[in-house]
Amino acid sequence: MIGKNIKKLRLQKGLTQDQLARRANIPFTTLNKIEIGIAKQPRIGTVNKIAKALNTKIDKLVNG
Repeated sequence: MIGKNIKKLRLQKGLTQDQLARRANIPFTTLNKIEIGIAKQPRIGTVNKIAKALNTKIDKLVNG
């Protein structure tokens, strides 16, 4: 669920996974695993970095 929400917002903003990972200062592989559902419960710190990079709130990533 969270991975799909991140991917949806990332695509709406016209960002590649690599661009978002760099903006969020997280490894590309971490972002990829979250988006495809391998990492089902990412750390809150990681989700917070992604939310900031997408200029959104954590609850929007979690709940859609």
